[in-house]
Amino acid sequence: MSHFLDRLNFLGKVKSTFADGHGAVVNEDRQWENAYRQRWQHDKIVRSTHGVNCTGSCSWKVYVKNGLITWETQQTDYPRTRPDLPNHEPRGCPRGASYSWYVYSAQRVKYPMIRGHLARLWREARKSMGPVEARQHISQNPQVAKQYKSKRGQGGFVRADWDEANEIIAAANAYTIKNFGPDRVVGFSPIPAMSMISYASGSRYLSLIGGVPLSFYDWYCDLPPASPQIWGEQTDVAESADWYNSTYLMVWGSNIPMTRTPDAHFYTEVRYKGTKTVAVSADFGEMAKFSDIWLAPKQGTDAALAMAMGHVIFKEFHLENPSAYFTDYIRRYTDMPMLVTLRQDGERYVPDYFLRASHLADNLARTTIRNGRLWYLMSPLATSWRQLVPSASAGVRVASGTCSRTMANPAVK
Repeated sequence: MSHFLDRLNFLGKVKSTFADGHGAVVNEDRQWENAYRQRWQHDKIVRSTHGVNCTGSCSWKVYVKNGLITWETQQTDYPRTRPDLPNHEPRGCPRGASYSWYVYSAQRVKYPMIRGHLARLWREARKSMGPVEARQHISQNPQVAKQYKSKRGQGGFVRADWDEANEIIAAANAYTIKNFGPDRVVGFSPIPAMSMISYASGSRYLSLIGGVPLSFYDWYCDLPPASPQIWGEQTDVAESADWYNSTYLMVWGSNIPMTRTPDAHFYTEVRYKGTKTVAVSADFGEMAKFSDIWLAPKQGTDAALAMAMGHVIFKEFHLENPSAYFTDYIRRYTDMPMLVTLRQDGERYVPDYFLRASHLADNLARTTIRNGRLWYLMSPLATSWRQLVPSASAGVRVASGTCSRTMANPAVK
């Protein structure tokens, strides 16, 4: 019977009833259920992760049918680390679970896109100018530059080919280097967790031309700057599982259940051991819900709060009660021993540059510059106010030779 007649006979499909009429046995075609079954069919399962803009590197089962992703589930074969630690699995988050939808979304950028006004100006200029001259004409002419800069934030992107996009980038870099110097070319690379090759290629390019390769943290704006400034590295810290060994956790600057979902369970589970948890945030984020204490400073004052805490720690546990362990640690692993020059600001002195070898007396400064050691940072010896250059300071790595220490007169220009 046709589908149309089936619809007309809908009320006549019941053949018998049961459970006092609450159930019915019907005679109908159930092929409609195949659509649901086919939605979850797959040819194979592959292992993958969602490395774009995420360093979680969670392991996922990706179900593939006819070369297309159909759905995903979390892998559950992570090895156990220690019997006294919770399992790492399952790792993942709702953003990752819906990632396969994004792969085939119309919002995914697959080709170079250029703001329409800029593309029009560039193509017009290239009819009569070379690439570098076209860049100069567009960027340095206030009236022309305003035509595309005033459209920022309004969308209007158009598709371009790779040759045109690469030419615009190369012309901008060449013009900037020629007129302002290579250190005015600043760029990012993709995060290493996404692609080590892509990350290395971008960093290598900027380094070779004398540019400034910023960290991907600068792109996301989620790096605690004190980490690289003091220790010279980027969040080279214990993994999240080590939270479970802590007795006191302070969450500050990270909404862990939201931004570090795969690891958040270590933060919540350790509370069963009696660990005290404190959240510092101006807003009531998810991490505040799992905290014993929620410290909510007024917006814009959290930096002052952190500096006040640091002041108390240094004053009470270093200045007034010095510790040999702490003193040795800061000399080995932080920039605290580096000397800082002072600059007069009215009736007071304020910190200025790190003291470099080139700041010293003329005779030593000339020798230092001649030997390629302009950026040697200076640090006092433990037993004297004479200075040395630690082997890990900036400048040591670029100087020729293997000299690791330079004794100097402390006189400053």
